[in-house]
Amino acid sequence: MNVTINGETKSVSSETLAALVDSLGMKPDRVAVELNRDIVPRDRWADTALNDGDRLEIVHFVGGGRPGIAPVFLHLLT
Repeated sequence: MNVTINGETKSVSSETLAALVDSLGMKPDRVAVELNRDIVPRDRWADTALNDGDRLEIVHFVGGGRPGIAPVFLHLLT
């Protein structure tokens, strides 16, 4: 099926949101996902089916900076 992830159409075989995050090699505790303009809580990913034409925005949280300072940067995955 085809889904759009961060504006780019991709062919995926994952049937659930949890499976998609896993197939992309992302750590679930560092990712936020919006599916068709709705944020999906992490505890619902395994029960959230993906459908052809779905639109996802996936944001990956990354820490960085000097010791003692831990800013969080958001990286859009493509």
